Amino acid sequence: MSRRPGLRQELLRFWFEDSGPELWFARSDDFDQAIRERFLADYEAAARGDYDDWQGSGSGCVTLCLLLDQFPRNLFRNDARAFATDAKAREIAHHAIDAGHDMEEDVSRDMRKFLYLPFEHSEDLDDQRLCMELMAERLDPVGEDLDWARKHFVIIERFGRFPHRNEALGRESTPEELKFLKGPDSSF
Repeated sequence: MSRRPGLRQELLRFWFEDSGPELWFARSDDFDQAIRERFLADYEAAARGDYDDWQGSGSGCVTLCLLLDQFPRNLFRNDARAFATDAKAREIAHHAIDAGHDMEEDVSRDMRKFLYLPFEHSEDLDDQRLCMELMAERLDPVGEDLDWARKHFVIIERFGRFPHRNEALGRESTPEELKFLKGPDSSF
């Protein structure tokens, strides 16, 4: 696949300038459709590894994490495909941290958050611990981002998985999970 000129910049501008927190973590069919129309082919290319060469910089790693961790949640809501590239996103996030890309000058605070979210989205307790550590030490020691990381950690510590994914992933929910899913902090 040939890349559009300026694709990385277009992706970063779309996410960090043209949208923002009010759209990032809320359900919006219009926003999901905008991502689908503009970037579905790029998600598929990134999933195949066509953009792996972007891992040489912080902004490139951020762009890949957006494509492989955030965008699928918008592209494929309530479908197992929403989580299909999570492992690849975590690999890229690990690479970015190991290489120090997350602390590069051109990686803003918001961009850094999206390098850490693949760990927060993981159903592995060690990834959850790493996320809380990164949030506390490199991003947000007392704020909302660390609070959200703790909420995710508590769910994984309790259930070993995110119960709100069970239906999409074809997993049977336990009675305790079903009760939890009716509560206020069951899905985010």
